[in-house]
Amino acid sequence: MAVDGGYDWDGRWNHVRKFLERPGPFAHPDFEPCTEALSGFRLIHVVDMDTIDISNLNRQFLFRPKDVGRPKAEVAADFINNRIPGCKVVPHYKKIQDFDESFYRQFHIIVCGLDSIIARRWMNGMLISLLSYEDGVLDPSSIIPLIDGGTEGFKGNSRVILPGMTACIDCTLELYPPQINFPMCTIASMPRLPEHCIEYARILLWPKEKPFGETSLDGDNPEHIQWVFKKSIERAAEFHITGVTYRLTQGVVKRIIPAVASTNAVIAAACSLEVFKIASSAYIPLNNYLVFNDVDGLYTYTFEAERKENCSACSQVPQNLQFPPSAKLQEVLEYLMENASLQMKSPAITTTLEGKNKTLYLQVFNFTEHTHFFYLGLSDGQELAVADVTTPQTVLFKLNFTT
Repeated sequence: MAVDGGYDWDGRWNHVRKFLERPGPFAHPDFEPCTEALSGFRLIHVVDMDTIDISNLNRQFLFRPKDVGRPKAEVAADFINNRIPGCKVVPHYKKIQDFDESFYRQFHIIVCGLDSIIARRWMNGMLISLLSYEDGVLDPSSIIPLIDGGTEGFKGNSRVILPGMTACIDCTLELYPPQINFPMCTIASMPRLPEHCIEYARILLWPKEKPFGETSLDGDNPEHIQWVFKKSIERAAEFHITGVTYRLTQGVVKRIIPAVASTNAVIAAACSLEVFKIASSAYIPLNNYLVFNDVDGLYTYTFEAERKENCSACSQVPQNLQFPPSAKLQEVLEYLMENASLQMKSPAITTTLEGKNKTLYLQVFNFTEHTHFFYLGLSDGQELAVADVTTPQTVLFKLNFTT
């Protein structure tokens, strides 16, 4: 839209004035309607580590065929900057983990549309780490609201998280569906599906053949995906299995779930509405979880996810680890990774012994995992500090011996 004479024109804000210049039955108690009320977002930062694939074109309106191969953040920013006068979108072609506290502290609201639980938990932990307390009382000005949305085929959800006040991502970790994994015996010996062939190439052949040296498999690297694709086809031919495609290979490696444009639109609208409500105070925000499902007709409902008193992310109390004195460190590692409330991926464990920091376990140096507590010098009440990719902050645990 070409606009002359500045960023505002007659009628531009008419639709917004209906919400901001008059009261309503669902308005926030602190809301005062007035003509000076604002809701325009003049500065938006977009962070995305992905580039545009041709499969992205069927479920959104920002990208065009000519944009395939370009960073999503840059194309999205260009589209909005050209379309909305007075709005500045700053793109960042990076991972969310590439930024530190000072970057995230500058924002008033953060909206997430992430495609992994690990990334969600990391962002959740980052905002919790920014909270300030005085004499144990939370400083409200340190709270940065998190609006999170996600879809899985015809299902979706959106939620409002006020770090330190409402349930956080880790408080409701059990709500997320477990990742689908195929039995290793099936992958290695009796493949029946094209996915089995792809997993064979990903899990067994990649570390064995090391086609690119010591480099880990990168789902965003076309050369890596092409290698897995080629090996998967060879495996499939050996067992007379059909259906291995490049897109399926990429989907299995990156754990991609097919997206549906209508579901994405509904969840994006729900998240945008919550941002508007929080920014303007015109209405009370969602409390605090919305579920959407249009598999068979249309079904949606909201509920209040309750904050967990012993949440490892937001409770600020050490988590209890109960093991017999004869246990091995391996049992602790398995608990950290398999417990539904923790679901860590590659925990590193340190502690303090005789006034000195001691590393008990690192994934690259796993020589201590089968060692008994006694030989590690661990005692009842010992505090363990655990670092993991799921959070930017260290999680404290307290080791309690059982009889």
